[in-house]
Amino acid sequence: MNIQIQSRHGSISEATREKIAGKVEKLGRFIERVTSIDVVVELEKPDQPSVEVVVLTELKHDFRADYASGDLFGCVDQAVDKIEQQMRKFKEKLTDHHAKDVVKE
Repeated sequence: MNIQIQSRHGSISEATREKIAGKVEKLGRFIERVTSIDVVVELEKPDQPSVEVVVLTELKHDFRADYASGDLFGCVDQAVDKIEQQMRKFKEKLTDHHAKDVVKE
């Protein structure tokens, strides 16, 4: 799994990059076929950074979420939570646990 972290209109420290990488690494536990995770930190407004997370998979479905807030790590957490929801929903559709049993006569 390849993790890329980019920043626009500013720079983030190496320690911040490592913390963000640690938070997005756990997305690989939901779907095993994750090929890469791209994180873009937008620092155009210093008081309100935004984070965009894109998860690319070997499956035909990719996941994307973004969030803007006053706290950088809060943005990362919210975007990761959104992607976790998307992955759970997609996995439920794949496994189809909610299909009703057909009554045979």
